[in-house]
Amino acid sequence: MSAELELLTVGRVGVDFYGEELHAGFVESRRFQKSVGGSPTNVAVAAARLGRRAAVLTKVGDDGLGDYVRHALEHEFGVDTRFVGTHPTLRTPIVVAVMNPPEDPAFVFYRAPKAPDATIEADDAVREAARTVPILWVSAGALAVEPSRGTTKALLAERGRARHTILDLDYRPSFWASEGEARSEIGRALSGATMAVGNRAECDIAVGAGDPEQAADELLARGLEVAVVKLGGDGVLVATPDERRVLPPLEVDVVCGLGAGDAFGGALCHGLLAGLSAFEAVELANAAGAIVASRLLCADAMPTEPEVQALLEASRARS
Repeated sequence: MSAELELLTVGRVGVDFYGEELHAGFVESRRFQKSVGGSPTNVAVAAARLGRRAAVLTKVGDDGLGDYVRHALEHEFGVDTRFVGTHPTLRTPIVVAVMNPPEDPAFVFYRAPKAPDATIEADDAVREAARTVPILWVSAGALAVEPSRGTTKALLAERGRARHTILDLDYRPSFWASEGEARSEIGRALSGATMAVGNRAECDIAVGAGDPEQAADELLARGLEVAVVKLGGDGVLVATPDERRVLPPLEVDVVCGLGAGDAFGGALCHGLLAGLSAFEAVELANAAGAIVASRLLCADAMPTEPEVQALLEASRARS
C-alpha cells in the first residue's frame, strides 16, 4: 500500500477555531470558524489539494472532534487516513486564535494532559511507508515528548537519510519541557534529514544560529542537501552546497498569518515530486503560502494548482 503514497507527514493534528473579526482580541471576538489544524496535517492537506497522494501519521481522540478530523481528511481534503489512530481516552486538541494582529495572530493551544498525537507509534506498515515513500516530512514538534519522540526517531532511522527526508524545524515552546531539550533533540534529528525548513528563530533552536546565512552554513555542515530559511517579509533563503539565493515574497493583503507555512510545505513537496529544483519548488511554495495568508483558515484555505500558477504569473507580470 505504501508504494502508492507520494508523501507521508508525521506529527500533530487538531481542530482550529479562528476568530473572523480582524484586529479583534479574545475579549472582542464573537464569531469563530472551524477547520482541521496541526502543521504536519496541514502540509498533507496542502499537498493533496495540489493533486498529490498524501498521508499523515497522527492520532485523534475518541470524540466528536476526532470524528470530524477523520471525515474532513478523507472526504473533503483527500488525505489518506490509514495512519491516523484513535486514542481511547485523550481528547482531540483544539487551537483558538484571534486575528490581532492578522500577520501574527494570538492563539492558545489546548493539549492537556497530553495530546493523542503525542502517543503515535510505528507498526510495520508505517515503517515501510517511511522507508519507501518519495517524501517523508517530519515536524520537529513530534520530538517533544515520548512516545512520539521515540517513534519519530525510529522512522528517521528506518529511512536511512534517503533523499527528500525533510525536517520542519517547527518549534512551539509550550510543547517542550525546556528550550535546552528542544535544542538537543531537534539538533540531533538533523542527522537523519536531507532538507530542513524553518524561520530564523527555529534555526537558532536547531543549530544555534539565527542569522540566515550562518544558519544555512550550519545546516549544510550537518550534511543536509538543502537548507530553507524563511525570512518573513524579506523572502526565503534557499541554500545548497553549490548555490544560494534569496527568493522574494509575493505581496498579498494578509488576513491570517497562520497556515501560510503549512501551505508552503505542501507546495514545496509538490514541486519536489514534480522534479523541480529546490529553488523552483520554493518559488511555488512562496505563492501557495501567500494565498493562504490572504485567507482566514488553514486546511480549508489550501490553494489549487491553477490558483498557485495564476498568482505566480501575475507576480511575474508585475516585476
